[in-house]
Amino acid sequence: MQKALFVALFCLMAAAPAFALDGTEILAQVDRHLEPPSYESYRKLINIEPNGSEKDYVLFTAKKGRDKMLAVFLSPASEKGRSTLRLGDNMWLYVPEVGKPIRVNSLQSVVGGIFNNADILRLDYSVEYHVANVAEAPDNQYLLSLKAVNGAVAYDQLKMWVDKTKLLPTKIECYTATGLLIKTLHFSDIKDFGDGIVRPAMVTTDSPLYKGYKSVMLYAGVKARTFPDEVFTLDFMPRTDTLLPH
Repeated sequence: MQKALFVALFCLMAAAPAFALDGTEILAQVDRHLEPPSYESYRKLINIEPNGSEKDYVLFTAKKGRDKMLAVFLSPASEKGRSTLRLGDNMWLYVPEVGKPIRVNSLQSVVGGIFNNADILRLDYSVEYHVANVAEAPDNQYLLSLKAVNGAVAYDQLKMWVDKTKLLPTKIECYTATGLLIKTLHFSDIKDFGDGIVRPAMVTTDSPLYKGYKSVMLYAGVKARTFPDEVFTLDFMPRTDTLLPH
């Protein structure tokens, strides 16, 4: 009897999947597929107005761990040398003409347009959100319902559609605590950046609050890189451009 029970249990275990991803694991894998734990990249931000006019910005970005991120403007010339720093929920903007870092908040935008500072200096999703629910969605996707871990997070709730095969986001809707849709992020143009980094190279956002406006973020040169902690300090902000590869 015991032998028959053991055989039945063994067969049941063998027939089951090796593991089943829960929402927290899915979100953690999304974070790692989007970027390494410590990395550098170049980004071009394009703000498009209803009349079709565009304004472009190019930034060099460095990130370390789950709560440190900075970016320095390379163009346009009017913005060159400006830098931004994020440490956890705290953000600063350094303007050479001012000569000292200025505190900014997550809902402001150092570039205007629909991308705010939280989008530009984004931490891992799993740092700012916990998974309230995970469900099946059409087109071989998961739908993650995310809730902010505290009131300092820019968006109280996210709905994230994740490709089951690639474990990369395809679309994210951002909401207030009252359920108002603030913006939608669309992820596309998946590229192989080398060293196992395969991620969307384009993120486009639109908002019902800014009808006719659109912002685009293009990624290039995403690669793993280790930085000393000194880089992510207020004192280092005037020298952020020294991080650029020569």
